[in-house]
Amino acid sequence: LGIVNAETEGMDMSETSVSVGRVYHETHGHVLKIVIDNAVKKNSFSPEMMAELSDAMTLLDRDEGLWVGVLCAVGDDFTAGLDMPKFFGPKATVKPRPEGNIDPFGLANRCRKPLVTAVQGIVYTVGIEIALAGDIVIAADSSRFCQMESKRGIAPLGGAHFRYLTRMGWGDAMYHLFLCDEFKADRALKIGLVQEVVPAGMQIERAMEVAQLIAKNAPIGIQVTKEAGLTFIAGGEKAAIGVIPEIRQRVFNTEDMKEGIQSFVERRQAVFKGR
Repeated sequence: LGIVNAETEGMDMSETSVSVGRVYHETHGHVLKIVIDNAVKKNSFSPEMMAELSDAMTLLDRDEGLWVGVLCAVGDDFTAGLDMPKFFGPKATVKPRPEGNIDPFGLANRCRKPLVTAVQGIVYTVGIEIALAGDIVIAADSSRFCQMESKRGIAPLGGAHFRYLTRMGWGDAMYHLFLCDEFKADRALKIGLVQEVVPAGMQIERAMEVAQLIAKNAPIGIQVTKEAGLTFIAGGEKAAIGVIPEIRQRVFNTEDMKEGIQSFVERRQAVFKGR
């Protein structure tokens, strides 16, 4: 699960350089920017940071003024995974999330809103799984991916075993899950793990651009599109068809639907209000 070792990684772990790490968020109009900030440990997650990520994603999910999220990280790397001693060491204090909070891996409770992830540098194990719990991944050309659990005698715990399959198909999925190899951004783009590759340093800017473009569309239309897609993944075509009548009833005659149709007739940019 992305073991971080100060000696093997060559990091300065002196008292002045050690960061406790945090996940914070900023609001940019209707876009919530969520930032992983533990660069001194390659943005590895402590239990506190994982809880902060869950809180931020829950805010995105529940705040009706927020329509799209962007998840990114400071420094040279997206994340090397879990800070293993803090999760599994003798002093580990992992507390359960509040009931109903969004699961950062989207296994128990997935965010209803679109989430665009910007990745760079090391994107290992939990890093890939959190990225794939979102919807669109923008990768810097410096990105390096690896799902190494099988090498450590651990099964993927954050959804890689099925999200790889939905993104890239059986052969490519098993190739990387079995080999536990490191591969680069161009390979990730080819197999559908990421949707765009941009020059290093531009990934957050591009992710914000994509998020703002999504935010120009009707929020309810975006959300029910994601809902229907997730229903298909969970239950197949019959389940996805089954939710169409309820979705149709929910969106019909909303203010945003009226504005979308009116703006089309008037040949102008729609101005949606999220209701």
